[in-house]
Amino acid sequence: MKFAVIGGTGLIGSQVVKKLSAAGHEAVPHSPSSGVDVLTGQGVEAAVTGADVIVNLTNSPTFDDASPAFFQTSMDNLLAAGHKGGVGHFVILSIVGAEQVPDLAYYRAKVLQEDILKAGPIPYSIVRATQFMEFINAFMSWSTEGDTVRLPTTPLQPIAAQEVSDTVAEVAAGTPLNGTLQVGGPDTYPLDELGRITLNARPDGRTVVTDDTAGMFAAVDGDVLTTKGDARIARTHYTDWLS
Repeated sequence: MKFAVIGGTGLIGSQVVKKLSAAGHEAVPHSPSSGVDVLTGQGVEAAVTGADVIVNLTNSPTFDDASPAFFQTSMDNLLAAGHKGGVGHFVILSIVGAEQVPDLAYYRAKVLQEDILKAGPIPYSIVRATQFMEFINAFMSWSTEGDTVRLPTTPLQPIAAQEVSDTVAEVAAGTPLNGTLQVGGPDTYPLDELGRITLNARPDGRTVVTDDTAGMFAAVDGDVLTTKGDARIARTHYTDWLS
């Protein structure tokens, strides 16, 4: 099969390309560096021509109120080009529980992206993942003041990016779900505990202080960012990933 992997040079996209290629498929990565601009539409039609599947792993350059416009425009352009080119399957990666965090513009934008795909003309699959292990350090840096890291007790279920990539590649190579598959890590931790575990394994002089008003995850209500019901649970534990 031929795959047009839009955003194919990023953290997830590059691993999806590698996984699909290893399975004998033709997986072509596309990004602004290869002349594909999902906002202007430049290069989009050429990128998806002849593809059996579009895997859209592009991401908004900001997490603020500009993010919904990014997903609206990029999805409109990709869906139009894919439909014209006869693409039979369109895959995106989204976030577990996104619709339950309406106070965050980026999460609203990801729900918008899902809704646009569902209403579009191409059979689709949505993979919803929990928070990446690779992002825990960034979450900590956002609320670091001097040697203090302020983190809320928001429950997170960290998953390794490689296992997200494996799931996306598997879903992309399969029959369209016309629905959503959830995937999450094997363990759930309060974010402040994740911070302490991280600094215990990789000490840098900082200390974690619990503060349920700190950072973007203060806007999250309870355990809405963890998997529920019929979800795929990955194997890699955060402590093993750290080591």
